[in-house]
Amino acid sequence: MEVILKEDVANLGHRGDVVKVADGYGRNYLLPRKLALQATVSNKSVIEQMKAAAARRSATEKAQAEALAAQLATLHLVFTRKTGDSGHLFGSVTSADIAHELVAKGFELDRRKIQLVEPLKSVGDFTVSVRLYREVVAQLSVRVLAEIVEGMEDPANAEAVTV
Repeated sequence: MEVILKEDVANLGHRGDVVKVADGYGRNYLLPRKLALQATVSNKSVIEQMKAAAARRSATEKAQAEALAAQLATLHLVFTRKTGDSGHLFGSVTSADIAHELVAKGFELDRRKIQLVEPLKSVGDFTVSVRLYREVVAQLSVRVLAEIVEGMEDPANAEAVTV
C-alpha cells in the first residue's frame, strides 16, 4: 500500500513523502490516526500543494524550535532528592520530573522529547538533550542535590540543600 505522510513518522519518513507500507500498518495505524492519506491519483495531485505548505510550516517550526533551544540553553534545573550513604538516590530524576519542572518554569514541553537514556540516579551535574525538532537539539543543565536530613552530618553532602 502506498500512502502520503501528513506528519513526520519515526523510522518511516517525513511530512509529504510517498512511502510504501504494509497494508495492515497503513489501514490500522496510519490512516485512523490521520498520519497519512492513501496515495490515490487524486491525492497524488494534492502532494505538491501539501509539500509547499509543509515546507513553509517546517521553516516556521524550525525557527521556533531554535528560539526555544536558545532559551533552554540558559536554563538550569535543580532537583533535591533523598540519598543513601554512597550518593545514590532513593529513587531517580526522570524525564517526567524534568518536564514537570520545565512546565513550572513556563515551558510547555512533552516529556518524550527529553532524551534520557536512563533516569538520573546519583547526585551531580548532568547535561540532558531535548529534541525540539528534526535537527534542533537543546542541551539542558540539570543538577541533582542531596537532601540533608535533620541530624545527618555527612561531609560528602556538604553542597546539599536543607529542607
